[in-house]
Amino acid sequence: MTTRDTVTDAAATIPAQPGPGEKEGVVVEAADSDDTALSAVPGAGPVGRSGERATVRLREGGPDEAPRYAPEWLQLRERADAAARAQDLLDPLRIRLANRPGRTGGLVVHDLGCGTGSMGRWLAPRLDGAQHWVLHDHDPYLLHFAAVASPRSAADGSRVSVETRRGDVARLTPDALSGASLVTASALLDVLTREEAGTLVDACTGAGCPALLTLSVAGRVELTPADPLDAEITEAFNAHQRRDGLLGPDAVTVTCEAFAARGATVRVHASPWRLGPEEAALTEQWLRGWVGAAVEQRPELRARAARYLRDRLAACAAGELRAVVHHSDLLALPRPTGGAS
Repeated sequence: MTTRDTVTDAAATIPAQPGPGEKEGVVVEAADSDDTALSAVPGAGPVGRSGERATVRLREGGPDEAPRYAPEWLQLRERADAAARAQDLLDPLRIRLANRPGRTGGLVVHDLGCGTGSMGRWLAPRLDGAQHWVLHDHDPYLLHFAAVASPRSAADGSRVSVETRRGDVARLTPDALSGASLVTASALLDVLTREEAGTLVDACTGAGCPALLTLSVAGRVELTPADPLDAEITEAFNAHQRRDGLLGPDAVTVTCEAFAARGATVRVHASPWRLGPEEAALTEQWLRGWVGAAVEQRPELRARAARYLRDRLAACAAGELRAVVHHSDLLALPRPTGGAS
C-alpha cells in the first residue's frame, strides 16, 4: 500500500449522478427481460445495468475477478447501514480508545475497503477528539469520493483529517497499522476467504489495535408477507456467498474464533436492515441482487424465481413488503502492544 493522497480541505458531498433514462434517486432501472432481472454481480446487492461502474476489488486479481460493488449501490444503502450499525458496541470501544497505552495526540483510524466512505461519515461524528482517518481501497475513484465527502469534525468539534491509500486490503500487515488506534470496515468480512480474514486478524492483533467490523451478512432474511420460496432462495443465496472459498454467512463466526485464538476479547451484536415502504428503492435493488445470486447458484430455480421476483417487486412498489435482512457487527479488543497509539 504505497500510493497516498492527503486531503485536508473542506468536505464536499458528491451526489450520485443519474444515468441515461434514470430519475433522480433511482439507481438501477430494471429491464423487462427475466434473464437481465435475474443476473447477479457476485457479492453485490443490485444488478448492474450497462455502463454502471462496479469498482471495489479486495485483492490483486486477474480479469476473472469480478468487481464487487457499484458506487451507486453503496450510496443507496448508506442510510440503512447507518440505522443498522450496533450503537451498543460504541461504549466499550470508547472506553478502550480512552485508555489506550501511550495515548498521545488524536485517534488514527484505518478504514478498510472504505468504498464511498460511509463508515467514516457514521463513526467519526460519534467519537470525541481529533481523528486522522486512513482510507484504504483499491479504486482511486472511490477513494476520491470518500475523501472529499468525509466529515471534518468529531463529536466534540475536534478536527478530523483524511488520508487515502490505494492497495489490497487482503494483504494487510501489522506494519501497515503501525500507530493505529482503531481498524474499521463495513460489509467486508463476508467477501474474504478464511486465509484473508486470518491476515486481517493477524494485522490487528499484531498492532494491538481494536477492530470494529460491521454489517457482515448473517444468512437470514425475514420477508413479510411470507412466501413458500423464501427459504429456498435464502439457501441458494447463502451457497452463492460461499463460492470460491469466501466466508459469506460464516464470516463473523470464523473471524471471532480467529480473534479469540489470538487472545482478543470479542463482542458481537445484531445489525439488521429493517426495510419498509420508506426504503422501497433499496429493497427493490436488494431483491434483484438477492434473487439473482440465488439463481446464478441454482439455475433450476430460474422459472420459479422469476415469478417470485415479479410478485415481490409488485408488493414492494405497492408498499406492502417488509424485509429484515440480518447482519452482525463485531468489536474485537486485542491485547495492546507497543505499536498501538
